[in-house]
Amino acid sequence: MEQETVKQSSSFKIAAKLKDYMLLVKFNLSFMVVFSAVVSYLLAPLVTGFDVESILLLFVGGMLVTGSANAINQALEKNTDAIMKRTAGRPVAAGRMTVAEAMSFAIVSGLTGVMLLWHFNSLTALLSLFSLFFYAFIYTPLKKISSVAVLAGAIPGAMPCLIGWAAGNDSLSAGGWILFTIQFFWQFPHFWAIAWIAHKDYSAAGFKLLPSGEGQTKYSALQAVIYSLLLLPVGVMPYFNGMSGMISLFVVLVANLFMVGVCVKLYLEMTTGAARRVMFASYIYLPVVLLALLIDKVHLLN
Repeated sequence: MEQETVKQSSSFKIAAKLKDYMLLVKFNLSFMVVFSAVVSYLLAPLVTGFDVESILLLFVGGMLVTGSANAINQALEKNTDAIMKRTAGRPVAAGRMTVAEAMSFAIVSGLTGVMLLWHFNSLTALLSLFSLFFYAFIYTPLKKISSVAVLAGAIPGAMPCLIGWAAGNDSLSAGGWILFTIQFFWQFPHFWAIAWIAHKDYSAAGFKLLPSGEGQTKYSALQAVIYSLLLLPVGVMPYFNGMSGMISLFVVLVANLFMVGVCVKLYLEMTTGAARRVMFASYIYLPVVLLALLIDKVHLLN
């Protein structure tokens, strides 16, 4: 009986530790990031089939690099995370994991991920290393200095498209930069919606993330509208570059107009509810657009 209790206790400890590591790497966010890398890889012109081994290698390598960046982010922001409601439960902020443990994990997972991505080519590995460094050591400290941090964060945030494209194409041709640009501009309304919803938390922690220094203003909402409008010309670029056909052109245009619509509603209503609609729309937008492009490529190949 006592042995069984000890076994159950050990199982709970292991489960709790695994859960903490899932929180440390921000698993849901990392999955979304790596998803765009995998789709970009499959969209590369040299990739004409579904190579499970390569896809798994890209996925695992990408998850390790992204998880490393997120772990460093949480180690560096331990004190500010502890202040905010939405992040106070993170393992480092809550004291369940030391900064040293988080950084050790980050170093091991980051190096392992970069080495796995080197399997594709050196360009893919170097792009992933650049993305990790920029996110952890440029974007992270910049959040307390200026709202330019959102611009800085959008660069590593869009890098998975270049990483995936380089893995499948051995170079950075126009298609990769088009995918990068779509994901780059998408991040502004997406992240400003989150910053709007969590404005009190972010302000208490000293983060300056909305475009206006005064926070939830018409100016901030207008910036979200402007960047959603920029997605319209960018969204048709895959079609004119020959990456996709009419099916995805239609889907992307509808998705872009929907994003513009919810951002305009935020400008008109100026409410947290409207910001939440922008946030959820942005979560839907990216996978819909990327999958539409991929389905169109498969359709064109067949």
